[in-house]
Amino acid sequence: MKLIVENSVVADLLAKKNELIPVFNRFGIRLGVGDKTIADICDEHDLNIDFILTVLNVYVNETYLPDSVLSLFEAELIAEYFQRTVENYLHDLVPNIEKHLNAFIAMSGSHNKELNALRGLFVQFKEKLTNSLQNGVNHNDDFPDDLLHDLKSILIKHVSGEYNQNLCYAVIFSISSLEKDLSVHNRLRSKVLRPKFEELNSADMEYLQHAFAEDDKHVYYHNNENHLTNREMEILKLIVQGLLNKEIADKLSISLNTVLTHRKNIIAKTGIKTVSGLTFYCIRNGLISV
Repeated sequence: MKLIVENSVVADLLAKKNELIPVFNRFGIRLGVGDKTIADICDEHDLNIDFILTVLNVYVNETYLPDSVLSLFEAELIAEYFQRTVENYLHDLVPNIEKHLNAFIAMSGSHNKELNALRGLFVQFKEKLTNSLQNGVNHNDDFPDDLLHDLKSILIKHVSGEYNQNLCYAVIFSISSLEKDLSVHNRLRSKVLRPKFEELNSADMEYLQHAFAEDDKHVYYHNNENHLTNREMEILKLIVQGLLNKEIADKLSISLNTVLTHRKNIIAKTGIKTVSGLTFYCIRNGLISV
């Protein structure tokens, strides 16, 4: 595939490469992009266009080498993208497989020992992947997908008896989606993350590891006693009104990255990610009226 450039139309790109949708989501870009180009989107969301082009090109082209542009990126920018990817895996892609697999087993006969063995295989994969992802920048090896590969192979080759075909397809498709993403994630680590970190001295690495270890506490160990700050409540109200991140930033005269940080904190403190769920939270806590 030819290189993605700044005047590439995002809708055309996503139509050809659906697997890029979660990548754009990690940058805060949702569907409904109209005829905007990469440059338009980056300008609208105040994003580093060189970094996004690098990620996208590594994603779609196995031979693409980003060596010449690595010096343009701050290590923290790269680490933040990988952190968002980790959150996407743990909160979206892995639970999506689990949801389809549980439905498949339930609809096909929960008493079936063969199918329950599949559930055990998935649990092993989930634990192994979660442990790897939670090590963040300290993790040096490729993220595991061998158990995921085996799970898909068993579904295709070895499942027998009566079972729900449509749900089986859904499990296979969701596994394939994560498999592809993990493969690219490993390639990004190899071609972008590791070379950049090799430039850092020990003090820089210690700071970065500490920063993301602290961030992990909010992601993985939610504390119900956390309270929203006044600014977080202000942003929360704008979120449930339907404002986009850039609109919130403009309205409050703050940077887009500040809005994203506050949104991240709101999710960590409330345990809620959807606008509908946050709307309920606001009503429940008297932040807005019905």
